[in-house]
Amino acid sequence: MAWSRPLGGTVAGQPLVIGTTVIAATELDDVYGLDRSTGAVLWKTRVGTPIPIGDQPCGNLNPLGITSTPVYDPQTKLVYVVAQNGRTGHLLAGLTLSGRIAVRSEVPAPDHEPFYDQQRGALALTNGRVYVVFGGHYGDCGPYVGTVVGMPAAGTGRIVDYVVPTAKQGGIWGSGGPVVGPDGTIYVSVGNGATASTHFDGSDSVTALSPQLKRTGIFAPADWRMLSDDDLDLGSMSPALLSDGQILQVGKSGVGYLLSAAHLGGVGGQLAQGPVCAAFGGAAVSGTMVYVPCYPAGLAAVDTAGNAVRVRWRGPSAAWGSPVLGGGAVWVADWNSGTLYELSPATGAVRHRIGLGGSLPHFVSPALSGNLALVGTLTGVTAIAGV
Repeated sequence: MAWSRPLGGTVAGQPLVIGTTVIAATELDDVYGLDRSTGAVLWKTRVGTPIPIGDQPCGNLNPLGITSTPVYDPQTKLVYVVAQNGRTGHLLAGLTLSGRIAVRSEVPAPDHEPFYDQQRGALALTNGRVYVVFGGHYGDCGPYVGTVVGMPAAGTGRIVDYVVPTAKQGGIWGSGGPVVGPDGTIYVSVGNGATASTHFDGSDSVTALSPQLKRTGIFAPADWRMLSDDDLDLGSMSPALLSDGQILQVGKSGVGYLLSAAHLGGVGGQLAQGPVCAAFGGAAVSGTMVYVPCYPAGLAAVDTAGNAVRVRWRGPSAAWGSPVLGGGAVWVADWNSGTLYELSPATGAVRHRIGLGGSLPHFVSPALSGNLALVGTLTGVTAIAGV
């Protein structure tokens, strides 16, 4: 353990490393700049007003502040976060690397139900916009509908949005957030929709959107209605985009679907499918291999070569976090015990493990920088040093 820095609140998203500064955002709506080498606090900025669980319609985050992973724009040199701001507000803030708020914009609620909307998925940035996704609170209470909002990174300009065409729910909540393709297409995974729907309503899908958030393609399993009826979100994991132009999508049902990113195929239009696991969070990709965060089965290495879906190995059964790749290894955390694992990408064999001193946020995902693995915790950030 290189250092551990208490910050007073949960760091649910990945820390960002920009130069020698670690950016960490907490559920108290505080954003911190930390020294990468020592963890010393360089600055702290309060962005919004977090709300306690008693003031939320339902949920499991107490308080609710900044939950998603921020994004950095090298053009504006700003770090963007989205903060809960009171009972119905969602605030996009762009901060300089010295902690000054340079952009501050209210994020609208295209479903007109901001009290029931929760922002959990990581932010994405392309074409001068920050893309913000919304689902519901844990428990799926209230009349929310899943949405994507494209906010101008400069703070001024046209706001665009996409609303899942279902009567209710269809949350876009996978912690990995939207995935941006090489041509600027934005891919999101969508959860269960209105159970009374008799015609396909855009839920339980992988949806392709233009930068202006016009739908350009969609995929849904043939049994999408059953998935909605049984709360088996296809959107519990963010899409895994491969370099060969394919997408692997795995949801709560445990089935992995291999798709063409260019032609998602509509209902039942997958290239291949196979059993994987119930998946939650964000996957890591290397070549044709996708490292899928499984709950409660542990990490699964899925090979998509030859237009197939095959599980090659499974990691430690309790390592349920969202994995990352770097330094010739797969890094994944067990959020219950607070253990970080370093695994062989080829076999899943455990090379190292280290306890981080307590439980971790759900869907926790390390950030890698040089010889450090940085992990958000329930109280701050911990850095693990390798040799």
